[in-house]
Amino acid sequence: MLRVAIDGPGGTGKSTIAKAIADRFGLEYIDTGAMYRSMGLKALRTGISPADEEAVAEMLKDTTLDFRDNHMYLDDEDVSGLIRTNEISMAASDISKLPCVRAKADELSKYLAATRDVVMEGRDITTVVIPDAEVKIFMTAAAEIRAERRYKQLLDAGKEADYDQILDEIQKRDYQDSHRSLNPLRQAEDAEYLDTSDLSQEEVIEAVSSIITARTGREPSK
Repeated sequence: MLRVAIDGPGGTGKSTIAKAIADRFGLEYIDTGAMYRSMGLKALRTGISPADEEAVAEMLKDTTLDFRDNHMYLDDEDVSGLIRTNEISMAASDISKLPCVRAKADELSKYLAATRDVVMEGRDITTVVIPDAEVKIFMTAAAEIRAERRYKQLLDAGKEADYDQILDEIQKRDYQDSHRSLNPLRQAEDAEYLDTSDLSQEEVIEAVSSIITARTGREPSK
């Protein structure tokens, strides 16, 4: 079995890299962050504060999450294209602090990691979800670099964007994720540290591929 776990702060391109690695090594890509984003989306849709643990716990009783063909399904609705906004990012950061939310996401994540070869990415994948993964990588980049990447991404998509606002949101989210009482973001002792600030997307893919091969002896299939 080969399980590649990638974690680190938001906006480092973990999803993009994980998808590329999954394709290159013939693994299944699991975006755990999409689970938190989906639960945050449902909370906002239903008028529930992502910080209201009692209300969220009640909401989760009638909430189903699933991955099918690299798409995220919330209550059988494909929400993959609806959960990539700054508003949902903040809701995900808030709701992910709740024990009931993390328990639901961790349960699904652990099941998926136990039943198939995967690339799994998220904020505590290497420390909590699959701490015994064959390959663990902590991916990061300077907040300013992440904000600039997101800013350009939004502009390229024809959307309005404010760099200062994006940077402020990233810095707030970093603080929230690293200071939460339950499973705060941190680098696992045996995880490879990879700073992507000065690397192109292809260089990051090559770096991760090299780490996988060095640790497991497995070569890319593509």
